[in-house]
Amino acid sequence: MDLDDDPASEPRWLNADELDTWMAFSGMLLVLPGALDAQLQRDADLTLFGYLVLAGLSDAPERTLRMSALATLANGSLSRLSHAVARLERAGWVERRPCPDDGRFTIATLTDDGAAKLRATAPGHVEAVRRLVLDVIGTDDLDRLGAMSKQVLLAVTGKSAIA
Repeated sequence: MDLDDDPASEPRWLNADELDTWMAFSGMLLVLPGALDAQLQRDADLTLFGYLVLAGLSDAPERTLRMSALATLANGSLSRLSHAVARLERAGWVERRPCPDDGRFTIATLTDDGAAKLRATAPGHVEAVRRLVLDVIGTDDLDRLGAMSKQVLLAVTGKSAIA
């Protein structure tokens, strides 16, 4: 039997409501990171990815993580992380060194200047998150957004949260 003759091989096309929802959702996925990135670059000379790196390190024990764990936490490749951390190092906000427990790995540590940069940057970023997402959604739908986001993350990554 030719697959083209098999009705089961027919794509599950989106109906009008599904297409409308998908277009709105995918549009949000495309423009929201850019809006958050623009705010951080304008106000703090920091990319959204760089901010996520600093924030991830700030929450880690001794403000230190293996680069591989940090890449997962920031949802980026090791290559992307390496370039971002190099920029953060030049600014004096992060330091890299071999892992003392296993020299095959590199660890990144948030410096005191990096922690100060994050503290200075966080209020503007949080305000942008509130203005662009949380205030628009409102408290009634916040739990639903969180639950739906976890469902999509689970479908994509096998985990209900990044990291």
